[in-house]
Amino acid sequence: MNPRHRQGLALAASITGAVLVALDGTVLSVAQPTLQRDLHASVTAVQWTSTGYLVTVAALLVFAGRLGDRYGHRRLFVLGVTGFAASSAGIAVAPGIGWVIALRVTQGVAGALLQPATLGLLRAGRPADRLPGAIAARTAAIGLAAAAGPLVGGALTTHLGWRAVFLLGLLPAAAALLAALAVPATPPARTATGLDLPGAGLLALALVALVHTLVTLPTDGWTPGTALVLAVAALAALALARHERRTDHPLLPASLLRSPTVGPALGVLLAASAAVLGVLFPATYFLQDVLGLDPLRSALRAAPLALTMILAAPASAWLAKRHGVRRTVLAGMALITAGILLTARLDPASGDTAIGCCFLLLGCGLGAVMATATSAIVQAAPAAQSGVAGGLQQTVMNIGPALGIALATTVAGRTAPGSALTPVALATAATAAAGGLLALRLPRGRSSRALPDVT
Repeated sequence: MNPRHRQGLALAASITGAVLVALDGTVLSVAQPTLQRDLHASVTAVQWTSTGYLVTVAALLVFAGRLGDRYGHRRLFVLGVTGFAASSAGIAVAPGIGWVIALRVTQGVAGALLQPATLGLLRAGRPADRLPGAIAARTAAIGLAAAAGPLVGGALTTHLGWRAVFLLGLLPAAAALLAALAVPATPPARTATGLDLPGAGLLALALVALVHTLVTLPTDGWTPGTALVLAVAALAALALARHERRTDHPLLPASLLRSPTVGPALGVLLAASAAVLGVLFPATYFLQDVLGLDPLRSALRAAPLALTMILAAPASAWLAKRHGVRRTVLAGMALITAGILLTARLDPASGDTAIGCCFLLLGCGLGAVMATATSAIVQAAPAAQSGVAGGLQQTVMNIGPALGIALATTVAGRTAPGSALTPVALATAATAAAGGLLALRLPRGRSSRALPDVT
């Protein structure tokens, strides 16, 4: 097969796989109220349709990336897409909320297999100098799915019911599967090492405890149970660090984590996603509760975020090539910080222009940071560790939003989220500024040199 044809198919598979996951996350939030009423479920049970998925994905992403390094990313991608689509179809005919939760957990397993493989496919079959453009296209597609998901999900839920929402992903799943199967299988890198099952177990325990704490903190607050689960996360992380130093085949190679590119880029992605999602949480309440906008008009006010994210992602690939990764990421973090600080100044008298400018800056910054930092991580990782690198990137992008919302609710305290917009925005602006400081540690060059393929 012509190399360009193969690269095009790999890009198509990667984009449609990423869109499949992004659509699922955005449309579910729209369908949850109707799902709750139809299945006569409690609010807590409905929350577990999201929490069960998030916890499962976070626990397995890095290990799934290692499986891709060892057995081939195309194989893991096909398994992930198939499992994701089958779980979605099962949820569409589920007779009760218990089935929905169980199938969402199953979907989390499939999502964990799928997400690192979307980056592994790109890394395995594309020259390093063409990776930024491909990852920028993938990031733009995620932004488009995030923008279209609530609108499409709302229309389907209104006219066809909540079950139709879970059938929405079957078409992109079929497209992703066909594209992946058309890509010739690439043999795994010879240097791919053992699976490190003890390390995978400790990492899963640490991430499950951490994510569970972050997603329950906004509703339960700080309780003895919350503190205990967080302590379990800390102890598991310490045990993991000790184990990884002693094992011959670590799940998290020290050379990868100590890379001058990978570590700072992961920190920047964590800070950016936490800051943006942290400020969006009270901003949504501000638009609806303080300004009195209905959900549709509120979504239209926030539309510049997704639209500019779509445009900023491909533009950032050109900027990084011309001005370097560090400058592009710094500019993105500066835009995020500026957007959050403008959001802190919103009040009941703020007009559509002021609100639109806030979301515009946030979208430009987040699109640039996501595309550039992700590209830097994938480029810097050797081929034998591309799955682990992709798993780490996806883990950070799952933890960051939960961390931001937990920060927002902690700062707001007993104050209504919409009324606490200013203090929450100032706290999340500090988070974004910290991400900017981490960006200063990125290499000055225009590309990220890959580490050698050794473990």
